[in-house]
Amino acid sequence: MHDQHVHTWFSNDSQADPAENVRQAVSMGLAGLTFTDHFDSHPTEWPLCKYDYDGIAAAVSALRKKYDDSLFVGHGIEVCYQPEQMEKIFTFLEEHRFDIVLLSVHWFHGKALHERQHWTGLDPAAATRQYLEAVLEAARFALDLKRQGRRPFDVLGHLDLVKRYTVRYFGTFDIRPCGDLVDEILRTCLEADLVPEVNLSTLRQSLPEPSPAEWIVGRYAKLGGRAMTLGSDAHRPEHVGMGVGDAAAVLKRQGIECLAVFRDRKRTDEPL
Repeated sequence: MHDQHVHTWFSNDSQADPAENVRQAVSMGLAGLTFTDHFDSHPTEWPLCKYDYDGIAAAVSALRKKYDDSLFVGHGIEVCYQPEQMEKIFTFLEEHRFDIVLLSVHWFHGKALHERQHWTGLDPAAATRQYLEAVLEAARFALDLKRQGRRPFDVLGHLDLVKRYTVRYFGTFDIRPCGDLVDEILRTCLEADLVPEVNLSTLRQSLPEPSPAEWIVGRYAKLGGRAMTLGSDAHRPEHVGMGVGDAAAVLKRQGIECLAVFRDRKRTDEPL
Protein backbone atom coordinates (compact mmCIF):
# COMPACT_ATOMS: atom_id res chain seq x y z
CA MET A 1 0.00 0.00 0.00
CA HIS A 2 1.09 3.55 -0.79
CA ASP A 3 -0.08 6.65 1.06
CA GLN A 4 0.26 9.40 -1.55
CA HIS A 5 -1.10 12.38 0.36
CA VAL A 6 0.96 13.35 3.42
CA HIS A 7 1.83 16.77 4.88
CA THR A 8 4.82 17.97 6.87
CA TRP A 9 6.07 21.13 8.53
CA PHE A 10 6.54 22.49 5.00
CA SER A 11 2.75 23.02 4.96
CA ASN A 12 1.32 26.00 6.86
CA ASP A 13 -1.20 23.76 8.66
CA SER A 14 1.19 20.99 9.78
CA GLN A 15 4.10 20.65 12.21
CA ALA A 16 4.94 17.05 11.29
CA ASP A 17 8.60 16.08 11.00
CA PRO A 18 9.11 14.26 7.66
CA ALA A 19 11.31 11.68 9.41
CA GLU A 20 8.54 10.92 11.92
CA ASN A 21 6.09 10.48 9.05
CA VAL A 22 8.41 7.94 7.45
CA ARG A 23 8.90 6.05 10.70
CA GLN A 24 5.13 5.82 11.04
CA ALA A 25 4.83 4.56 7.46
CA VAL A 26 7.35 1.83 8.21
CA SER A 27 5.48 0.82 11.37
CA MET A 28 2.25 0.64 9.34
CA GLY A 29 3.89 -1.69 6.83
CA LEU A 30 3.46 0.68 3.88
CA ALA A 31 5.40 0.21 0.68
CA GLY A 32 5.62 3.95 0.17
CA LEU A 33 4.49 7.41 1.14
CA THR A 34 4.67 10.69 -0.74
CA PHE A 35 4.90 14.16 0.76
CA THR A 36 2.35 16.48 -0.86
CA ASP A 37 2.69 19.77 0.95
CA HIS A 38 0.35 22.64 0.13
CA PHE A 39 1.04 25.11 -2.67
CA ASP A 40 -1.51 27.84 -1.88
CA SER A 41 -1.47 30.65 -4.42
CA HIS A 42 -4.63 32.58 -3.55
CA PRO A 43 -3.61 36.21 -2.82
CA THR A 44 -4.84 35.99 0.78
CA GLU A 45 -2.95 32.73 1.38
CA TRP A 46 0.22 33.24 -0.66
CA PRO A 47 2.03 35.16 2.14
CA LEU A 48 1.49 32.12 4.40
CA CYS A 49 2.51 29.49 1.84
CA LYS A 50 5.50 27.61 3.28
CA TYR A 51 6.24 25.40 0.26
CA ASP A 52 10.04 25.16 0.25
CA TYR A 53 11.03 22.98 -2.70
CA ASP A 54 14.70 22.77 -1.78
CA GLY A 55 13.90 21.97 1.85
CA ILE A 56 11.50 19.19 0.95
CA ALA A 57 13.84 17.81 -1.72
CA ALA A 58 16.70 17.64 0.81
CA ALA A 59 14.49 15.84 3.34
CA VAL A 60 13.31 13.35 0.72
CA SER A 61 16.87 12.71 -0.48
CA ALA A 62 18.11 12.00 3.05
CA LEU A 63 15.19 9.71 3.84
CA ARG A 64 15.59 7.81 0.58
CA LYS A 65 19.22 7.14 1.42
CA LYS A 66 18.31 5.98 4.92
CA TYR A 67 15.46 3.67 3.94
CA ASP A 68 16.79 2.67 0.54
CA ASP A 69 14.59 -0.07 -0.98
CA SER A 70 12.56 -0.79 2.17
CA LEU A 71 10.19 2.15 1.59
CA PHE A 72 9.60 4.50 -1.32
CA VAL A 73 9.68 8.14 -0.20
CA GLY A 74 8.10 10.44 -2.77
CA HIS A 75 8.25 14.19 -3.34
CA GLY A 76 4.89 15.56 -4.42
CA ILE A 77 2.83 18.72 -4.16
CA GLU A 78 -0.83 19.59 -3.54
CA VAL A 79 -1.90 22.48 -5.75
CA CYS A 80 -4.99 24.44 -4.79
CA TYR A 81 -7.09 25.13 -7.90
CA GLN A 82 -6.93 28.88 -8.46
CA PRO A 83 -7.95 29.82 -12.04
CA GLU A 84 -6.54 33.34 -11.78
CA GLN A 85 -3.13 32.06 -10.63
CA MET A 86 -2.53 29.32 -13.19
CA GLU A 87 0.43 30.89 -14.94
CA LYS A 88 2.23 31.23 -11.61
CA ILE A 89 1.34 27.60 -10.81
CA PHE A 90 2.43 26.29 -14.22
CA THR A 91 5.75 28.12 -14.00
CA PHE A 92 6.48 26.60 -10.61
CA LEU A 93 5.56 23.08 -11.72
CA GLU A 94 7.61 23.33 -14.90
CA GLU A 95 10.69 24.52 -13.02
CA HIS A 96 10.69 21.71 -10.47
CA ARG A 97 10.63 17.93 -10.46
CA PHE A 98 7.96 15.92 -8.66
CA ASP A 99 6.74 12.36 -8.27
CA ILE A 100 3.07 13.34 -8.13
CA VAL A 101 1.01 16.51 -8.49
CA LEU A 102 -2.36 16.65 -6.75
CA LEU A 103 -5.02 19.10 -7.90
CA SER A 104 -7.40 19.95 -5.06
CA VAL A 105 -10.33 22.34 -4.78
CA HIS A 106 -10.39 24.29 -1.51
CA TRP A 107 -12.17 27.39 -2.86
CA PHE A 108 -15.52 27.62 -4.65
CA HIS A 109 -17.25 30.66 -6.10
CA GLY A 110 -14.79 32.96 -4.33
CA LYS A 111 -15.31 31.24 -0.97
CA ALA A 112 -12.83 29.15 1.03
CA LEU A 113 -14.11 25.91 2.51
CA HIS A 114 -12.09 26.46 5.66
CA GLU A 115 -13.24 30.04 6.32
CA ARG A 116 -16.45 29.98 8.36
CA GLN A 117 -17.37 33.55 7.44
CA HIS A 118 -17.45 32.59 3.75
CA TRP A 119 -20.48 30.40 4.45
CA THR A 120 -22.74 33.28 5.41
CA GLY A 121 -26.08 32.90 3.66
CA LEU A 122 -25.32 29.39 2.38
CA ASP A 123 -27.20 26.25 3.28
CA PRO A 124 -25.52 22.80 3.07
CA ALA A 125 -27.35 21.73 -0.09
CA ALA A 126 -26.50 24.92 -2.01
CA ALA A 127 -22.90 24.88 -0.83
CA THR A 128 -22.49 21.23 -1.83
CA ARG A 129 -23.71 21.89 -5.35
CA GLN A 130 -21.62 25.04 -5.74
CA TYR A 131 -18.52 23.23 -4.52
CA LEU A 132 -19.01 20.29 -6.89
CA GLU A 133 -19.52 22.75 -9.75
CA ALA A 134 -16.07 24.14 -8.92
CA VAL A 135 -14.60 20.63 -8.88
CA LEU A 136 -16.12 19.97 -12.30
CA GLU A 137 -14.61 23.23 -13.54
CA ALA A 138 -11.19 22.08 -12.31
CA ALA A 139 -11.54 18.69 -13.99
CA ARG A 140 -12.62 20.32 -17.26
CA PHE A 141 -9.63 22.63 -17.01
CA ALA A 142 -7.36 19.58 -16.77
CA LEU A 143 -9.14 18.06 -19.78
CA ASP A 144 -8.61 21.23 -21.85
CA LEU A 145 -4.91 21.07 -20.98
CA LYS A 146 -4.72 17.45 -22.05
CA ARG A 147 -6.23 18.36 -25.42
CA GLN A 148 -3.40 20.90 -25.75
CA GLY A 149 -0.86 18.15 -25.06
CA ARG A 150 -0.18 19.32 -21.48
CA ARG A 151 -0.50 17.34 -18.24
CA PRO A 152 0.48 19.39 -15.19
CA PHE A 153 -1.73 17.37 -12.80
CA ASP A 154 -1.89 13.66 -12.00
CA VAL A 155 -4.59 13.27 -9.34
CA LEU A 156 -7.83 14.97 -8.32
CA GLY A 157 -7.89 15.17 -4.54
CA HIS A 158 -10.89 14.52 -2.25
CA LEU A 159 -13.58 15.43 -4.78
CA ASP A 160 -16.44 15.68 -2.24
CA LEU A 161 -14.41 17.41 0.49
CA VAL A 162 -17.24 19.89 1.02
CA LYS A 163 -18.97 17.37 3.28
CA ARG A 164 -16.23 17.76 5.90
CA TYR A 165 -17.31 21.37 6.30
CA THR A 166 -21.07 20.97 6.06
CA VAL A 167 -20.76 18.48 8.92
CA ARG A 168 -18.49 20.85 10.85
CA TYR A 169 -20.69 23.92 10.37
CA PHE A 170 -24.18 22.45 10.04
CA GLY A 171 -24.00 18.90 11.40
CA THR A 172 -25.17 17.34 8.14
CA PHE A 173 -24.01 16.23 4.69
CA ASP A 174 -25.63 14.74 1.62
CA ILE A 175 -23.86 14.30 -1.70
CA ARG A 176 -26.36 12.01 -3.43
CA PRO A 177 -28.69 14.78 -4.70
CA CYS A 178 -25.68 15.97 -6.74
CA GLY A 179 -25.14 12.59 -8.38
CA ASP A 180 -25.40 14.20 -11.82
CA LEU A 181 -22.44 16.47 -11.06
CA VAL A 182 -20.47 13.62 -9.52
CA ASP A 183 -20.90 11.49 -12.64
CA GLU A 184 -19.80 14.34 -14.87
CA ILE A 185 -16.72 14.93 -12.72
CA LEU A 186 -15.82 11.24 -12.94
CA ARG A 187 -16.36 11.09 -16.71
CA THR A 188 -14.19 14.17 -17.14
CA CYS A 189 -11.45 12.67 -14.97
CA LEU A 190 -11.43 9.54 -17.14
CA GLU A 191 -11.14 11.56 -20.32
CA ALA A 192 -8.47 13.83 -18.82
CA ASP A 193 -6.38 10.98 -17.34
CA LEU A 194 -6.83 12.64 -13.97
CA VAL A 195 -6.93 9.91 -11.32
CA PRO A 196 -9.42 10.45 -8.48
CA GLU A 197 -8.07 10.03 -4.98
CA VAL A 198 -9.77 8.27 -2.09
CA ASN A 199 -8.91 10.57 0.80
CA LEU A 200 -9.20 9.25 4.34
CA SER A 201 -9.13 12.52 6.29
CA THR A 202 -12.92 12.68 6.54
CA LEU A 203 -12.86 9.54 8.70
CA ARG A 204 -11.03 11.65 11.30
CA GLN A 205 -13.56 14.49 10.89
CA SER A 206 -16.76 13.01 12.38
CA LEU A 207 -17.79 11.44 9.07
CA PRO A 208 -18.58 7.76 8.47
CA GLU A 209 -17.03 7.57 4.99
CA PRO A 210 -13.94 8.54 3.00
CA SER A 211 -13.82 11.25 0.34
CA PRO A 212 -15.27 10.34 -2.05
CA ALA A 213 -17.86 8.03 -0.55
CA GLU A 214 -17.94 4.33 -1.41
CA TRP A 215 -20.93 4.75 -3.73
CA ILE A 216 -18.92 7.27 -5.76
CA VAL A 217 -16.05 4.79 -6.03
CA GLY A 218 -18.61 2.33 -7.39
CA ARG A 219 -19.85 4.86 -9.93
CA TYR A 220 -16.29 5.46 -11.10
CA ALA A 221 -15.78 1.74 -11.65
CA LYS A 222 -19.04 1.44 -13.59
CA LEU A 223 -18.05 4.37 -15.79
CA GLY A 224 -14.83 2.56 -16.68
CA GLY A 225 -12.43 3.62 -13.95
CA ARG A 226 -9.75 1.06 -13.24
CA ALA A 227 -7.38 2.67 -10.73
CA MET A 228 -7.48 5.26 -7.93
CA THR A 229 -4.98 6.59 -5.39
CA LEU A 230 -5.19 6.44 -1.59
CA GLY A 231 -4.19 9.24 0.75
CA SER A 232 -4.40 9.66 4.50
CA ASP A 233 -4.02 13.46 4.12
CA ALA A 234 -2.07 13.18 7.36
CA HIS A 235 -0.99 16.42 9.02
CA ARG A 236 0.30 14.53 12.06
CA PRO A 237 2.66 11.51 12.00
CA GLU A 238 0.23 9.23 13.83
CA HIS A 239 -2.27 9.64 10.98
CA VAL A 240 0.08 8.42 8.24
CA GLY A 241 -1.38 5.33 6.61
CA MET A 242 -4.49 5.41 8.79
CA GLY A 243 -7.35 3.60 7.07
CA VAL A 244 -5.39 2.71 3.94
CA GLY A 245 -6.00 -1.03 4.28
CA ASP A 246 -9.75 -0.59 4.77
CA ALA A 247 -9.88 1.83 1.84
CA ALA A 248 -8.16 -0.71 -0.40
CA ALA A 249 -10.89 -3.17 0.54
CA VAL A 250 -13.50 -0.57 -0.49
CA LEU A 251 -11.82 -0.19 -3.89
CA LYS A 252 -11.83 -3.93 -4.48
CA ARG A 253 -15.40 -4.31 -3.30
CA GLN A 254 -16.57 -1.62 -5.74
CA GLY A 255 -14.71 -3.00 -8.74
CA ILE A 256 -11.55 -0.90 -8.80
CA GLU A 257 -8.74 -3.20 -9.90
CA CYS A 258 -5.56 -1.25 -9.15
CA LEU A 259 -3.84 1.33 -7.03
CA ALA A 260 -2.33 4.07 -9.20
CA VAL A 261 1.19 4.79 -7.93
CA PHE A 262 3.21 7.75 -9.22
CA ARG A 263 6.98 8.06 -9.36
CA ASP A 264 8.67 10.83 -11.31
CA ARG A 265 5.23 11.70 -12.76
CA LYS A 266 4.95 8.20 -14.27
CA ARG A 267 1.95 6.11 -13.31
CA THR A 268 2.07 2.40 -12.49
CA ASP A 269 -1.16 0.52 -11.82
CA GLU A 270 -0.46 -1.98 -9.05
CA PRO A 271 -3.11 -4.71 -8.79
CA LEU A 272 -5.13 -4.76 -5.61
